[in-house]
Amino acid sequence: MGWTKVFDGPEAARVNKWLAHEGVCSRREAEALLAAGQVTIDGETATAPGVKIHPGQRLALVGGAAPVGATYVLNKPVGYVSAQPEPGQIPAARLLTSANLHGPALPAPSREARLAPLGRLDQDSRGLLLLSEDGVLAKAVIGPHSDLDKEYLVTVTGAIDAGKLSLLRHGLSLDGRVLKPAQVTPLGAGRLRFVLREGRKRQIRRMCAAVGLDVSDLARVRIGPLSLGDLPEGRWRALTGGERAALLGR
Repeated sequence: MGWTKVFDGPEAARVNKWLAHEGVCSRREAEALLAAGQVTIDGETATAPGVKIHPGQRLALVGGAAPVGATYVLNKPVGYVSAQPEPGQIPAARLLTSANLHGPALPAPSREARLAPLGRLDQDSRGLLLLSEDGVLAKAVIGPHSDLDKEYLVTVTGAIDAGKLSLLRHGLSLDGRVLKPAQVTPLGAGRLRFVLREGRKRQIRRMCAAVGLDVSDLARVRIGPLSLGDLPEGRWRALTGGERAALLGR
């Protein structure tokens, strides 16, 4: 893959910072590209770690694609934790084996891979989970300025009425902070669809408890433009380049 662009900033900027801002790679990955001689500025190879690009100069990546950390799409079952496990807990990354692969063949990630969950999914919840080494993608999905919404299908016990729905949509606080407005749609038979633009700890369960509803099942089915689709529970696949681009808003 070749990538090239003219820098149009108001003043000179460090190359690694600009590439990260453009969503090409992380700053650390940009430094690796510089060290490998894969960055040119106006046709001249740039290798210095702190090199800057000036307004009007053209940067190009040469000799192959920019390194992008791997990202895996998993349909997490109940009973696995998405983040660092406590004693007795099983990390969801353990499911990324050759036997659980769904789709085109590819090597399973090694146990040494540093895979971070892009959005918490509790041990007693299931559904779409992204496990990734991609720092740029992590910033887009869970960074402080991320605007990607997440969709959940939730089964509850307790009476669902207009007053409770109104509070769930906009009227609740957690930990002393007012929650952002949420889309909450009744689906019948004790089922609700939640669409959130934030990810507070155990947010949906705590929201439901605040209005007298008890969650018996919670499944995340979408993160921004990425849907769980027909990926079977407990199975995984690689995130495609097109899906990554869509999550980055390209």
